[in-house]
Amino acid sequence: MADEMAIFEPTFTNIAKNILGAEGPVFDTDGNFYMVAPEIEKDGKFAGQVLKVDLSTGKLDTLCEPSLNGDGGVPAGCQCDKNNDIWIADMRLGIIKVTRDGQFQQVCKTDKDNNIMQGCNDCSFDYFGHLWVTAPAGEIAPHPYRRSMEEPFGSVYCMTKDAEVIKVDTGIRFPNGIAVKHSEDGRPSLLIVAETPTKSLWGYTIMGPGKVSEKFLWGKLPGNLEGGPDGMDFDVEGNLLVAHWGSSHIEVFGPEGGSPKTRIKCPFANPSNIHFQPTTNTVYVTEHEFHGLWKFEWKHKGMPQYCDTMML
Repeated sequence: MADEMAIFEPTFTNIAKNILGAEGPVFDTDGNFYMVAPEIEKDGKFAGQVLKVDLSTGKLDTLCEPSLNGDGGVPAGCQCDKNNDIWIADMRLGIIKVTRDGQFQQVCKTDKDNNIMQGCNDCSFDYFGHLWVTAPAGEIAPHPYRRSMEEPFGSVYCMTKDAEVIKVDTGIRFPNGIAVKHSEDGRPSLLIVAETPTKSLWGYTIMGPGKVSEKFLWGKLPGNLEGGPDGMDFDVEGNLLVAHWGSSHIEVFGPEGGSPKTRIKCPFANPSNIHFQPTTNTVYVTEHEFHGLWKFEWKHKGMPQYCDTMML
């Protein structure tokens, strides 16, 4: 039960506020920090931004405002590759890639079966360079914007390192955060996908690039209120830290899942995503109450990201 869980109350430090829809925290290999502001609109149209943040001052610089043929993007989740390009899951444009000088491109319009891509929300590289992506939106722009909060048409993709985009599952109500667990030899072994409305964390055994087992319930978040799991990240002990939107907590699951073993108390109601600073215990958290970026110190260091590993 939730009231039997350990409560951890660290000191949170605010870095910045008023970043509309604050999401997608990520470091590149040079220590630069990026995030996104997906909820910006201009002239009644989407106009989300990719931001570079000076963590010492909180200064925000707009790296780019992705758009195609008059359709603005809604960038949500971010990952860095070994070339320091930022890969972004975008609710209107699908999967996009942004270089450090602000150039962006839409990577794909269809999957390998020639189906139109769905709008994407979060992403995670495995150590072999395959990008796993949640897709809770309907078909990408210029198609009408739809979200799968009620009707379960959300999907999960894998974009292999050879740029083949494979839909690995569908029929999910708003698939949101996503994480990859690796075996001791560095091979991707488990995919975890957050289904926000049901407070569920679904597991898939990874059989190969774009190949997974049938899903199984890996974990369940506590509480009966609105909200649910959003972004997530592993620490080096194999614990999964999950932003629990609407609960004022980050839930910490042990390596085997089930129920959280610890709840991290936040000074805001709606944590949206988390990301460890490489080789440290410092966790950066985005949230939707003050639309801010915060940090705190966790008990363990974060698990290395793909861009920080020596895997080929």
